[in-house]
Amino acid sequence: MPKARIVVVEDEPAIRRGVSDALRLSGYEVTEAADGATGLREAGAAGVDLVLLDIMLPKRDGLEVLSELRRTNPTRPVVLLTARGSEDDRVRGLKMGADDYVVKPFSAKELIARVEAILRRTMRSVREVRVVELGSGIIDLLRREVRWADGTRLDLSETEAALLKYLVSNRERAVSREELLSRVWGIGTAGLETRAVDMHVARLRAKLRDPATGDDQPEVIVTVRAHGYMAGPALLVPADELQVAR
Repeated sequence: MPKARIVVVEDEPAIRRGVSDALRLSGYEVTEAADGATGLREAGAAGVDLVLLDIMLPKRDGLEVLSELRRTNPTRPVVLLTARGSEDDRVRGLKMGADDYVVKPFSAKELIARVEAILRRTMRSVREVRVVELGSGIIDLLRREVRWADGTRLDLSETEAALLKYLVSNRERAVSREELLSRVWGIGTAGLETRAVDMHVARLRAKLRDPATGDDQPEVIVTVRAHGYMAGPALLVPADELQVAR
């Protein structure tokens, strides 16, 4: 299983180099940034699993970067790198949504332990869904098709299948539009409209209307107000069709 991708945003070259080297030696993929403007761009990119963010940065303050990142990538883990005397900044950062903080000076061992703890929570193994049952039909995500009991077949686009698979694999929670853009579309969300997600959900709902029940079936994709979407209870995953995958 590949290691996580981590962005290190730190303006002091020696600290940035030391942190990055320690992470690389532990097997992580690392991207470095020396100021807040560059850091925000790198931290908001697709495929980033965790951000190590200094508070005192040139060009854009670290807490400003955190605020913007929480707006565009609300689920992306952020660990603050703080000076020993900046308790107010640490408290403010945690209230703004930071996942943890490390006080300078810190040891590489402590930092790696904190990184691993957060990644265990946020990158836990999820179920790799291949087949989903829906009323009288079967949704084959490998073939990207829906087969109904009356013989009707409907094709799903690659994105529709990936979207449905992600929602079902994370069915215990609501998934934000921003997370879907990052994980399904593979793109960062800064400055992008999330209407693409809504349009694909609308098309999926139409395709997944069971001919045997018509409009009377439960909603297969549920809208969670002010957050995003989640798989509805009508989507059932057979126990023997689950694999463990990252």
